[in-house]
Amino acid sequence: MQRSPLFMATLYFILGSIFTYLAVTSVQDTIWNFYTLLLVAMATFDFGLALRLVIYMSRKK
Repeated sequence: MQRSPLFMATLYFILGSIFTYLAVTSVQDTIWNFYTLLLVAMATFDFGLALRLVIYMSRKK
């Protein structure tokens, strides 16, 4: 069963929000540690995918 792009965009947006929250709460003395940068990179990837799927849906209609 294939999922709709809008459902997948919502899922990626939620995941990006969770990774952003985890990155903000993991900051201790500085943001330049591996764990924080990894979470920020994952959140950026998820937000980018969500945006691409929303743009794809708007062009498809």
